[in-house]
Amino acid sequence: MRLVIWGGIAVALTGLVGVYIRVYRPRQLRWGATDEEVARPMPGDEIVSRPVFNATRAVTVNARPADIWPWLVQIGFGRAGWYSYDILDNLGRHSSEQILPEYQHLEPGDLIPLGPGAESGLNVKDIRPNESMIWWERKRQSTTWVWELYPIGEQTRLVTRVRNDYRKGISNFIFGLLLIEPADFPLMRKCMLGIKRRAEARAMHARTGSM
Repeated sequence: MRLVIWGGIAVALTGLVGVYIRVYRPRQLRWGATDEEVARPMPGDEIVSRPVFNATRAVTVNARPADIWPWLVQIGFGRAGWYSYDILDNLGRHSSEQILPEYQHLEPGDLIPLGPGAESGLNVKDIRPNESMIWWERKRQSTTWVWELYPIGEQTRLVTRVRNDYRKGISNFIFGLLLIEPADFPLMRKCMLGIKRRAEARAMHARTGSM
């Protein structure tokens, strides 16, 4: 009887993994992005040349790059937060609804904290105000995270790309594919929509002087 139960569980898990790999994963890796945006090279692509995880996500923001940039540059755990599900990625502390002057200056080498711990984060590799920002895991060079702003008239395409090579060890591969990846998309989607909402409100306030 136990063998039958465990066999059924194994079949169900195998089916779920198959659905994730064939259906969910391809869609979440390019949420909101056009074919052109997915194919277009972005700064830092050459650092992780053979990524296992290569996600390009995008959203249209009804604001100029200058209205979006302050929200990007202050992002991070213990800083302005992640504008996402704070209970999951900011220890329950609400992500800032304001521009924080103390977090408006970044330079190459600065740490962007991903979570608690002095070494938990990515370092700024390159930063171009109102245009792009590259973070990377500089020791192993196994991860890059890029933010880029593409103005289109009065709107801006906010595009982010994460490239990660976690093939070093079967345990790392399984952990990354089955645990990290499924959680990444809901958090990232919420983060980008959080940036969009804040930037659009700021732009509206600047135009009308209301709020």
